[in-house]
Amino acid sequence: MKEKMTFTDMGHSLDATPNLDLPDPRSVPVELPLLVEETRLSCMNAMLLCLDRRQRLVFILGEIFGVSGEVGAEVMEILPDHFRQLLSRARRDLYQFMNDKCGLVNTANPCRCAKKARGFMQAGYVDPDHLQFTKGRLASIGDVAPHRLDELDSLDRKHAELFRDHAFLTPSDLATKLRALITGSGFDAGA
Repeated sequence: MKEKMTFTDMGHSLDATPNLDLPDPRSVPVELPLLVEETRLSCMNAMLLCLDRRQRLVFILGEIFGVSGEVGAEVMEILPDHFRQLLSRARRDLYQFMNDKCGLVNTANPCRCAKKARGFMQAGYVDPDHLQFTKGRLASIGDVAPHRLDELDSLDRKHAELFRDHAFLTPSDLATKLRALITGSGFDAGA
């Protein structure tokens, strides 16, 4: 069983990964921007894994999904104040690491995704033949039709608002459903 990676371990790993120029575009089966994006997303995923499981769940619920402290607390079966404390600690730990290491957050840091991509490939963290985090090799909508992107985003938000306005889940039901997903017991969509 592999031990949990800490932020210290990850920092050492990033420091040990050499800063290299991107590979020759003809030597990899994907476009270089996809390789850089895969490196960025791989690194961010590793950062999340440095949080302990409870912090990671709280961070995903509170920061990524944006659930309220009350809903998050109900999902985690803790008091709202405890949920907010856990979220605050998770944010602090993650943001402190990123501020100390990540060039995307603090431009004074030397770590750059484009400079780490080739090193990540050499270390086996990124496999250009089997991308894990970037979607396909098709151009994004933003590249193909930038004038349509805002319209599509707006439509997407309108759909989400319509579903949120539907009374099929009360807040307590939402917390129960999220808790079931987190614990792996699933849920009955018809319930």
